[in-house]
Amino acid sequence: MISTWVWDRIPGPAFLKAILVALVLVAVVLVLFEWVFPWVSTMIPVQDPTVGDGGS
Repeated sequence: MISTWVWDRIPGPAFLKAILVALVLVAVVLVLFEWVFPWVSTMIPVQDPTVGDGGS
């Protein structure tokens, strides 16, 4: 799941490493939802709800 290179370089026992990894993942998700996704949504024109008349 996590790279052994990263896991070996995190200080402390295994439970502390797991807590630190969880905190980093939560921080990454927070940054994505707060800044990255809103910025990307302004670049992608998915806000245009165009529906055709069906041709009838």
